[in-house]
Amino acid sequence: MAPALSADGADGAAAWKVTLPCTRAEAVALTEDVPQLAALDSPPVLMTSEADGEAWRMDAYFEEEPGEADLALLISLVPSAAGAVPKVERLGDEDWVTLSQAGLEPIHAGRFFVHTPAHRDAVPPGAVAFEIDAGRAFGTGQHETTTGCLIALDRLRSAGARFANLADIGTGTGLLAFAALRLWPAAKAIASDIDPVAIEVAAENAAANHVPLGRARGQLELAIAAGLDHPRLQARAPYDLLIANILAGPLIELAPALVGALAPGGRLILAGLLDRQAEAVTTAYRRQGMMAAGRIDRGDWPTLVMRKRRSTGWR
Repeated sequence: MAPALSADGADGAAAWKVTLPCTRAEAVALTEDVPQLAALDSPPVLMTSEADGEAWRMDAYFEEEPGEADLALLISLVPSAAGAVPKVERLGDEDWVTLSQAGLEPIHAGRFFVHTPAHRDAVPPGAVAFEIDAGRAFGTGQHETTTGCLIALDRLRSAGARFANLADIGTGTGLLAFAALRLWPAAKAIASDIDPVAIEVAAENAAANHVPLGRARGQLELAIAAGLDHPRLQARAPYDLLIANILAGPLIELAPALVGALAPGGRLILAGLLDRQAEAVTTAYRRQGMMAAGRIDRGDWPTLVMRKRRSTGWR
Protein backbone atom coordinates (compact mmCIF):
# COMPACT_ATOMS: atom_id res chain seq x y z
CA MET A 1 0.00 0.00 0.00
CA ALA A 2 1.04 3.63 -0.36
CA PRO A 3 1.97 5.67 2.71
CA ALA A 4 -0.39 8.17 4.21
CA LEU A 5 0.54 11.83 3.86
CA SER A 6 2.79 12.69 6.79
CA ALA A 7 6.35 13.78 7.53
CA ASP A 8 8.60 15.18 4.84
CA GLY A 9 11.77 13.42 5.90
CA ALA A 10 14.51 13.14 8.49
CA ASP A 11 18.19 13.84 8.91
CA GLY A 12 19.46 10.39 9.85
CA ALA A 13 18.70 10.65 13.59
CA ALA A 14 17.67 7.62 15.56
CA ALA A 15 14.29 6.29 14.49
CA TRP A 16 11.49 4.43 16.22
CA LYS A 17 8.92 2.11 14.69
CA VAL A 18 5.50 1.26 16.09
CA THR A 19 3.63 -1.72 14.66
CA LEU A 20 -0.08 -2.47 15.05
CA PRO A 21 -2.40 -4.98 13.35
CA CYS A 22 -5.14 -3.58 11.15
CA THR A 23 -7.75 -4.65 8.65
CA ARG A 24 -7.56 -4.20 4.89
CA ALA A 25 -10.23 -1.49 5.04
CA GLU A 26 -8.24 0.41 7.66
CA ALA A 27 -5.09 0.05 5.56
CA VAL A 28 -6.90 1.52 2.56
CA ALA A 29 -8.20 4.43 4.66
CA LEU A 30 -4.64 5.22 5.75
CA THR A 31 -3.57 5.77 2.15
CA GLU A 32 -5.52 9.05 2.30
CA ASP A 33 -4.59 12.15 4.26
CA VAL A 34 -4.76 11.55 8.04
CA PRO A 35 -5.73 14.87 9.66
CA GLN A 36 -5.30 13.47 13.20
CA LEU A 37 -1.54 13.44 12.66
CA ALA A 38 -1.51 17.23 12.44
CA ALA A 39 -1.87 17.28 16.23
CA LEU A 40 1.62 15.81 16.62
CA ASP A 41 4.74 17.99 16.71
CA SER A 42 6.64 15.42 14.61
CA PRO A 43 4.09 13.30 12.71
CA PRO A 44 5.20 9.80 11.75
CA VAL A 45 5.38 8.23 8.31
CA LEU A 46 2.68 5.55 8.11
CA MET A 47 3.14 2.40 6.05
CA THR A 48 0.59 -0.38 5.63
CA SER A 49 1.22 -3.85 4.26
CA GLU A 50 -0.42 -7.22 3.96
CA ALA A 51 0.92 -9.47 6.72
CA ASP A 52 -0.77 -12.80 5.95
CA GLY A 53 -3.99 -13.52 4.11
CA GLU A 54 -6.65 -11.17 5.49
CA ALA A 55 -4.28 -9.82 8.15
CA TRP A 56 -2.70 -6.39 7.58
CA ARG A 57 -0.42 -4.23 9.65
CA MET A 58 0.43 -0.59 10.13
CA ASP A 59 4.00 0.56 10.75
CA ALA A 60 4.54 4.10 12.03
CA TYR A 61 8.05 5.59 11.85
CA PHE A 62 8.94 8.35 14.33
CA GLU A 63 12.01 10.59 14.59
CA GLU A 64 11.78 10.48 18.40
CA GLU A 65 10.58 7.91 20.90
CA PRO A 66 6.76 7.91 20.80
CA GLY A 67 4.93 8.70 24.01
CA GLU A 68 1.69 7.32 25.41
CA ALA A 69 -0.33 9.99 23.60
CA ASP A 70 1.33 9.04 20.29
CA LEU A 71 0.51 5.36 20.84
CA ALA A 72 -3.07 6.14 21.79
CA LEU A 73 -3.49 8.20 18.63
CA LEU A 74 -2.15 5.37 16.46
CA ILE A 75 -4.54 2.91 18.06
CA SER A 76 -7.42 5.30 17.36
CA LEU A 77 -6.54 5.15 13.64
CA VAL A 78 -7.07 1.38 13.57
CA PRO A 79 -10.14 0.58 15.72
CA SER A 80 -9.72 -3.14 15.09
CA ALA A 81 -6.50 -2.98 17.17
CA ALA A 82 -8.33 -1.80 20.31
CA GLY A 83 -6.83 -3.72 23.21
CA ALA A 84 -3.70 -4.65 21.27
CA VAL A 85 -0.27 -3.79 22.66
CA PRO A 86 1.73 -1.77 20.11
CA LYS A 87 5.15 -3.18 19.24
CA VAL A 88 7.69 -0.39 19.73
CA GLU A 89 11.22 -0.74 18.29
CA ARG A 90 14.24 1.55 18.33
CA LEU A 91 15.85 1.36 14.89
CA GLY A 92 19.14 3.07 15.62
CA ASP A 93 21.11 5.75 13.83
CA GLU A 94 19.85 5.00 10.34
CA ASP A 95 17.85 6.84 7.72
CA TRP A 96 14.34 6.15 9.00
CA VAL A 97 12.62 7.24 5.77
CA THR A 98 14.72 4.74 3.79
CA LEU A 99 13.88 2.08 6.35
CA SER A 100 10.19 2.84 6.04
CA GLN A 101 10.38 2.48 2.27
CA ALA A 102 12.39 -0.74 2.32
CA GLY A 103 9.15 -2.64 2.92
CA LEU A 104 7.66 -1.33 -0.32
CA GLU A 105 8.38 -4.08 -2.79
CA PRO A 106 8.73 -3.17 -6.47
CA ILE A 107 5.54 -3.34 -8.51
CA HIS A 108 5.30 -5.13 -11.87
CA ALA A 109 2.38 -3.87 -13.96
CA GLY A 110 2.55 -4.88 -17.59
CA ARG A 111 5.84 -3.54 -18.96
CA PHE A 112 6.21 -1.16 -16.00
CA PHE A 113 8.46 -1.66 -12.97
CA VAL A 114 7.90 0.85 -10.18
CA HIS A 115 10.33 0.93 -7.28
CA THR A 116 11.62 3.07 -4.44
CA PRO A 117 15.32 4.02 -4.15
CA ALA A 118 15.83 0.95 -1.96
CA HIS A 119 15.31 -1.29 -5.02
CA ARG A 120 17.16 0.78 -7.59
CA ASP A 121 19.39 -2.15 -8.55
CA ALA A 122 16.53 -4.61 -9.05
CA VAL A 123 15.19 -3.31 -12.38
CA PRO A 124 14.71 -6.27 -14.77
CA PRO A 125 16.06 -6.03 -18.33
CA GLY A 126 13.64 -4.48 -20.79
CA ALA A 127 11.29 -3.04 -18.17
CA VAL A 128 10.00 0.52 -18.29
CA ALA A 129 11.17 1.57 -14.84
CA PHE A 130 10.19 4.49 -12.63
CA GLU A 131 11.70 5.37 -9.27
CA ILE A 132 9.09 6.89 -7.00
CA ASP A 133 10.20 8.07 -3.59
CA ALA A 134 7.30 7.30 -1.25
CA GLY A 135 6.26 9.78 1.37
CA ARG A 136 4.44 13.01 0.52
CA ALA A 137 1.95 12.15 -2.23
CA PHE A 138 -0.35 9.33 -3.24
CA GLY A 139 0.53 7.12 -6.20
CA THR A 140 3.66 5.05 -5.61
CA GLY A 141 2.26 2.14 -7.62
CA GLN A 142 1.65 0.15 -4.45
CA HIS A 143 -2.08 0.77 -4.35
CA GLU A 144 -4.31 -1.37 -6.58
CA THR A 145 -5.82 1.70 -8.24
CA THR A 146 -2.46 2.94 -9.50
CA THR A 147 -1.41 -0.55 -10.57
CA GLY A 148 -4.70 -0.99 -12.43
CA CYS A 149 -4.15 2.25 -14.34
CA LEU A 150 -0.62 1.17 -15.31
CA ILE A 151 -1.99 -2.12 -16.63
CA ALA A 152 -4.71 -0.26 -18.54
CA LEU A 153 -2.12 1.99 -20.19
CA ASP A 154 0.04 -1.01 -21.05
CA ARG A 155 -2.90 -2.82 -22.65
CA LEU A 156 -3.91 0.20 -24.70
CA ARG A 157 -0.39 0.50 -26.08
CA SER A 158 -0.21 -3.24 -26.79
CA ALA A 159 -3.51 -3.00 -28.68
CA GLY A 160 -2.02 -0.33 -30.93
CA ALA A 161 -3.76 2.72 -29.49
CA ARG A 162 -2.15 6.05 -30.34
CA PHE A 163 -2.63 9.24 -28.35
CA ALA A 164 -1.40 12.73 -29.16
CA ASN A 165 -2.90 14.77 -26.31
CA LEU A 166 -3.31 13.40 -22.80
CA ALA A 167 -4.05 14.55 -19.26
CA ASP A 168 -3.69 12.95 -15.84
CA ILE A 169 -6.23 14.41 -13.38
CA GLY A 170 -5.31 13.94 -9.72
CA THR A 171 -1.77 12.94 -10.56
CA GLY A 172 -0.33 12.50 -7.04
CA THR A 173 3.31 11.52 -7.57
CA GLY A 174 3.07 12.02 -11.35
CA LEU A 175 3.59 8.31 -12.03
CA LEU A 176 0.66 7.74 -14.40
CA ALA A 177 1.51 10.80 -16.47
CA PHE A 178 5.13 9.61 -16.70
CA ALA A 179 3.99 6.16 -17.83
CA ALA A 180 1.63 7.53 -20.48
CA LEU A 181 4.29 9.88 -21.84
CA ARG A 182 6.80 7.04 -21.98
CA LEU A 183 4.35 4.99 -24.07
CA TRP A 184 3.43 7.91 -26.36
CA PRO A 185 6.57 10.09 -26.28
CA ALA A 186 5.43 12.47 -29.00
CA ALA A 187 2.22 13.40 -27.18
CA LYS A 188 1.34 16.64 -25.47
CA ALA A 189 0.80 15.94 -21.77
CA ILE A 190 -0.45 17.74 -18.68
CA ALA A 191 -0.88 16.49 -15.12
CA SER A 192 -2.84 18.22 -12.38
CA ASP A 193 -3.66 17.83 -8.72
CA ILE A 194 -5.68 19.81 -6.22
CA ASP A 195 -2.82 19.47 -3.70
CA PRO A 196 0.12 21.86 -4.27
CA VAL A 197 2.43 19.43 -2.42
CA ALA A 198 1.56 16.71 -4.92
CA ILE A 199 2.61 18.97 -7.79
CA GLU A 200 5.90 19.72 -6.01
CA VAL A 201 6.47 15.99 -5.58
CA ALA A 202 5.52 15.29 -9.20
CA ALA A 203 8.11 17.84 -10.35
CA GLU A 204 10.77 16.21 -8.16
CA ASN A 205 9.85 12.77 -9.47
CA ALA A 206 9.90 14.04 -13.06
CA ALA A 207 13.49 15.18 -12.58
CA ALA A 208 14.47 11.89 -10.96
CA ASN A 209 12.97 9.92 -13.86
CA HIS A 210 14.24 12.18 -16.66
CA VAL A 211 10.75 13.33 -17.66
CA PRO A 212 11.12 16.78 -19.23
CA LEU A 213 8.76 19.48 -18.00
CA GLY A 214 7.25 22.02 -20.36
CA ARG A 215 4.46 22.63 -22.84
CA ALA A 216 5.95 21.11 -25.99
CA ARG A 217 5.27 17.65 -27.34
CA GLY A 218 7.14 15.05 -25.34
CA GLN A 219 7.13 17.29 -22.28
CA LEU A 220 4.88 17.28 -19.22
CA GLU A 221 3.10 20.38 -17.99
CA LEU A 222 2.03 20.51 -14.33
CA ALA A 223 -0.91 22.44 -12.88
CA ILE A 224 -2.58 22.88 -9.49
CA ALA A 225 -6.28 22.43 -10.14
CA ALA A 226 -9.51 20.95 -8.83
CA GLY A 227 -10.69 18.69 -11.61
CA LEU A 228 -10.40 20.54 -14.90
CA ASP A 229 -10.74 23.99 -13.32
CA HIS A 230 -7.58 25.56 -14.72
CA PRO A 231 -7.05 27.69 -17.86
CA ARG A 232 -4.25 25.46 -19.13
CA LEU A 233 -6.30 22.29 -18.79
CA GLN A 234 -9.15 23.93 -20.66
CA ALA A 235 -6.90 25.41 -23.33
CA ARG A 236 -5.33 22.05 -24.14
CA ALA A 237 -8.69 20.28 -24.67
CA PRO A 238 -9.97 18.24 -26.39
CA TYR A 239 -7.89 15.26 -25.19
CA ASP A 240 -7.74 11.82 -26.72
CA LEU A 241 -6.68 10.24 -23.42
CA LEU A 242 -7.76 11.26 -19.92
CA ILE A 243 -6.66 9.46 -16.74
CA ALA A 244 -8.52 10.13 -13.48
CA ASN A 245 -7.45 8.10 -10.45
CA ILE A 246 -9.34 9.87 -7.69
CA LEU A 247 -12.48 8.72 -5.80
CA ALA A 248 -15.93 7.54 -6.88
CA GLY A 249 -17.77 10.67 -5.68
CA PRO A 250 -15.55 13.16 -7.52
CA LEU A 251 -15.50 10.90 -10.60
CA ILE A 252 -19.30 11.01 -10.79
CA GLU A 253 -19.35 14.77 -10.17
CA LEU A 254 -16.70 15.37 -12.84
CA ALA A 255 -18.34 13.17 -15.50
CA PRO A 256 -19.78 16.04 -17.59
CA ALA A 257 -16.52 18.01 -17.46
CA LEU A 258 -14.23 15.07 -18.22
CA VAL A 259 -16.36 13.78 -21.08
CA GLY A 260 -16.78 17.30 -22.39
CA ALA A 261 -13.00 17.69 -22.57
CA LEU A 262 -12.56 14.38 -24.40
CA ALA A 263 -12.36 14.20 -28.18
CA PRO A 264 -14.76 11.90 -30.05
CA GLY A 265 -13.32 8.38 -29.93
CA GLY A 266 -11.09 9.35 -26.98
CA ARG A 267 -10.34 7.02 -24.09
CA LEU A 268 -10.92 7.57 -20.41
CA ILE A 269 -9.24 5.59 -17.61
CA LEU A 270 -11.14 5.83 -14.33
CA ALA A 271 -9.89 4.51 -10.98
CA GLY A 272 -10.11 5.13 -7.25
CA LEU A 273 -13.50 3.45 -6.96
CA LEU A 274 -14.48 0.31 -5.11
CA ASP A 275 -16.15 -2.63 -6.84
CA ARG A 276 -19.52 -1.74 -5.32
CA GLN A 277 -19.23 1.76 -6.79
CA ALA A 278 -18.38 0.68 -10.34
CA GLU A 279 -21.98 0.54 -11.59
CA ALA A 280 -22.77 4.06 -10.40
CA VAL A 281 -19.59 5.46 -11.94
CA THR A 282 -20.15 3.61 -15.22
CA THR A 283 -23.75 4.83 -15.41
CA ALA A 284 -22.68 8.45 -14.87
CA TYR A 285 -20.33 8.25 -17.84
CA ARG A 286 -22.68 6.33 -20.12
CA ARG A 287 -25.17 9.13 -19.67
CA GLN A 288 -22.51 11.46 -21.08
CA GLY A 289 -22.02 9.39 -24.23
CA MET A 290 -19.29 6.99 -23.09
CA MET A 291 -19.20 3.25 -23.62
CA ALA A 292 -17.29 0.56 -21.74
CA ALA A 293 -14.02 -0.47 -23.40
CA GLY A 294 -12.34 -2.58 -20.73
CA ARG A 295 -11.97 -3.29 -17.03
CA ILE A 296 -9.07 -4.39 -14.84
CA ASP A 297 -9.94 -5.89 -11.46
CA ARG A 298 -7.36 -5.62 -8.68
CA GLY A 299 -8.87 -6.90 -5.47
CA ASP A 300 -11.79 -4.64 -4.56
CA TRP A 301 -10.50 -1.84 -6.80
CA PRO A 302 -11.56 -1.97 -10.47
CA THR A 303 -10.08 0.26 -13.15
CA LEU A 304 -12.54 1.22 -15.88
CA VAL A 305 -11.56 2.00 -19.46
CA MET A 306 -14.22 3.86 -21.45
CA ARG A 307 -14.44 5.27 -24.95
CA LYS A 308 -16.34 8.31 -26.15
CA ARG A 309 -18.84 7.74 -28.92
CA ARG A 310 -17.75 9.52 -32.07
CA SER A 311 -21.20 11.00 -32.65
CA THR A 312 -21.28 13.09 -29.47
CA GLY A 313 -18.67 15.66 -30.43
CA TRP A 314 -16.78 17.91 -28.05
CA ARG A 315 -18.81 20.23 -25.85
